Amino acid sequence: MSLDSILSITGKQGLYKLKTKARSGFVVESLIDNKTSIIGMSHNVSVLKDISIYTYEAEVPLKEVFNKIADKENKGAAISHKASKDELSNYFNEVLPEYDEDRVYASDIKKVVQWYNILQENDLLAGLSEKDEEE
Repeated sequence: MSLDSILSITGKQGLYKLKTKARSGFVVESLIDNKTSIIGMSHNVSVLKDISIYTYEAEVPLKEVFNKIADKENKGAAISHKASKDELSNYFNEVLPEYDEDRVYASDIKKVVQWYNILQENDLLAGLSEKDEEE
């Protein structure tokens, strides 16, 4: 699976898999508890494929960041997103040393780590690496 069908929904915890589009919004399935729900057009929905992390040189797509974390962790789980701000910053600096510390906030790092762990728990990271090899 690619990040094309994985969504982050403002105000809702975790990540969601897009099942189908409906007239009034989207039908999604939670990757945390596998519950299906309908998300209206009024919700702010972000597709993970469209998210990038600022570096001093350019913007790095989230997929590349996930692949770097997977390489660091040998495809295992990353540190907990509940770790301290300093631990998360140090960890992210090991993964992506060139990230722009002025534009990437602790809350952004926390989300990236949490999202990585959700994708890893659902065996969706292998699809990202395979997709890279095909491209």
